[in-house]
Amino acid sequence: MNEEPLLVTLDGPVATLTLNRPGVGNAIDLPLAQALMRAAIRCDQDDRVRCVVLTGAGRLFCAGGDLSAFAAAGDQVPSFLSELAGTLHMGISRLQRMAKPLLVLVNGPAAGAGLSLALIGDIVIAVRSAHFTAAYGSVGLSPDGGMSWLLPRLIGLRRAQDMIIANRRVHAEEAAGIGLITRVVEDTELVSAGAEAIRSLANAPTRAVGAARALLLDSFDGALEAHLDREARHITASAATRDCREGVAAYLGRRKPDFVGA
Repeated sequence: MNEEPLLVTLDGPVATLTLNRPGVGNAIDLPLAQALMRAAIRCDQDDRVRCVVLTGAGRLFCAGGDLSAFAAAGDQVPSFLSELAGTLHMGISRLQRMAKPLLVLVNGPAAGAGLSLALIGDIVIAVRSAHFTAAYGSVGLSPDGGMSWLLPRLIGLRRAQDMIIANRRVHAEEAAGIGLITRVVEDTELVSAGAEAIRSLANAPTRAVGAARALLLDSFDGALEAHLDREARHITASAATRDCREGVAAYLGRRKPDFVGA
């Protein structure tokens, strides 16, 4: 059995990151957070990678922070959590800012920082048995992992308050209905649904997708005119790519485009 906390595989243009602590529900300790940060940097910097997939091993997607590690830190838990959260946040930031799509395959329940990780995908596909819980209040903590920033943007402030403050659990079907995730599939169909999404994302015009990711991430900040300027700059840069020329030629030639990510 591979005891690495994070499995990283590269299959052509697709990098798959698998949280690999199934015995503890893929709970996040410092080695896992560090491994995720390093993998995020690698995916961001490797031009061969055109799509990144994040999923979990075993029955859970991610149970959140490893509470046994919190307890082991004793009186030093504030310093420990500062390092743990800071490291995790560097990985999350890199995954959200990289100029290539992120697909999250939620193979089971997600709680705490595991919910935060589930939120960051451009496309999030969850099995029907999955459910989503903020969970921080039940252990006397406030959110991390960007949850309090991204959750209200996805589902609105009132629903975010219900999940974070009242700690209400949301099951997969409802999660899809309120926009927390993209869609739900049967538990037995996650692999096939993921493969279909991977094919689409890995063959997309990567630079244009990266520009769209950046624009969407910044869309709640600043004035309209500033955002229009960013759109103009990104579409101008996209127009200079080989993929744009190929896309226009394919449209005019009534054929499927062959994007190469350049």
